[in-house]
Amino acid sequence: PIFAATLAGVEAGMQVLDYCAGAGGKTLALAAAMDNRGQIFAHDAEKQRLAPIFDRLRRAAARNVQTVAGEAGLAPLRGRMDLVLVDAPCTGSGTWRRRPDAKWRLTARQLEARIAEQASILDAAKAFVRPGGRLAYITCSIFSEENRRQIEAFLSANGDFSPVEPQDLWRARFAGGGERVRLSGHGLVLSPAATGTDGFFFAALERGGA
Repeated sequence: PIFAATLAGVEAGMQVLDYCAGAGGKTLALAAAMDNRGQIFAHDAEKQRLAPIFDRLRRAAARNVQTVAGEAGLAPLRGRMDLVLVDAPCTGSGTWRRRPDAKWRLTARQLEARIAEQASILDAAKAFVRPGGRLAYITCSIFSEENRRQIEAFLSANGDFSPVEPQDLWRARFAGGGERVRLSGHGLVLSPAATGTDGFFFAALERGGA
């Protein structure tokens, strides 16, 4: 969560939509980075996924977060967000070092379903990015189909978005360690072998027209 909030370039005073907030780990990291200034909207398509977030927000004294369950409550946010963060549902292949049995349960059909779901989520989330704002896409996958190829397909279909140079993102936020981070298309890949983290992909896209 801290990596994601840092790479996304979140700052105090921003309007931020955590589109797939779930239990709220990245929401909490965003709130801390923003020093409780600005506004975060923690959204998930299924209300029950947000259930753990309320106690976590209370314990962290995060006061700049509103929760939004389902799509209806998002309508007033269209075209207004400085940052929309999409921590997309994925195969979780980046976590297989901790859960090696999971790779034997993954099927080609499940991978295809995740890829379709990610594309649909990106297509929905883009509507909330203001001109000049950013859309950040994250997975805990090491598969290019869920990462690089998703971003390439999105950019091909959405000419008003352009990639933020991934090396510049890293240099702007971290003092060193860039040699251990791999570039994949328009995104950054962290891996257990190189960085000691789970497998992780991050890409940032900027909407034109500011």
